[in-house]
Formats: sequence, C-alpha cells, structure tokens
Amino acid sequence: MPVTGLGPYDDTNIFARILRGEIPCRKVYEDAHVLAFHDIAPQAPVHVLVIPKGRYVSWADFSATAPDAELGAFCRAVGHVARELGLESDGYRLLANMGTQAGQEVPHFHMHLFAGKPLGPMISA
Repeated sequence: MPVTGLGPYDDTNIFARILRGEIPCRKVYEDAHVLAFHDIAPQAPVHVLVIPKGRYVSWADFSATAPDAELGAFCRAVGHVARELGLESDGYRLLANMGTQAGQEVPHFHMHLFAGKPLGPMISA
C-alpha cells in the first residue's frame, strides 16, 4: 500500500461500518463497487459522499491498487449520482481530501459531491 500518512485500513471506521450495515445511511446510489449517501453534517444544500466498497485508505491507495473495474465503476458512479440529482445544469464540486494535512477525517477513500448554492473559492490564503 502506498504511503498515505493515515496508517493501515481500519475496519472500525465509520464508512466500513456503514458498508456492513451497522450504521444506517440515506442512500443515493449503490452498485457492486460503490455506495453513495447523504452526509450527516452537510456543508452545502446537496452534500453526498461517494465511497468504494473496497478497503482503500485514501486516494493514493485507491488509485494505485484498485482493479480497473473498481476504478471505472467509481468514476461512473460519481457522474451518475450528479446526473440523477439534477446537478449538471447549475454545477457541482467534487472534493477528495488525501491525508490528514488535507483534512481527511475518515481513513476510507471517499469523494464529496457538493451542490445547491454558489460554493465560492476552494482555498483562501
């Protein structure tokens, strides 16, 4: 596994528990490789998390070790969710934090999908 600054995969993380059905979620989309659900603490009117079902700590881990089928399914799922939620006309933001310095809080790779209002600049100095 690539160096991520997050350590090995932790099977007790909240997304692993959601995937096992131990914690409920408001599901938006699911297939064999991906689960998408509403964030419990939304930062925008639409705030959906898209996660692979595999045990990937970060983007570095996912992009380096996931099979092509999982990589493709993940990319397609993100686009599918945006289309199904009707977000393409007004636009949306995708965000994946990689590592603790970037703000990654859960050690399971995930993509945030934000929409529903003007989102402003990404980073302020």
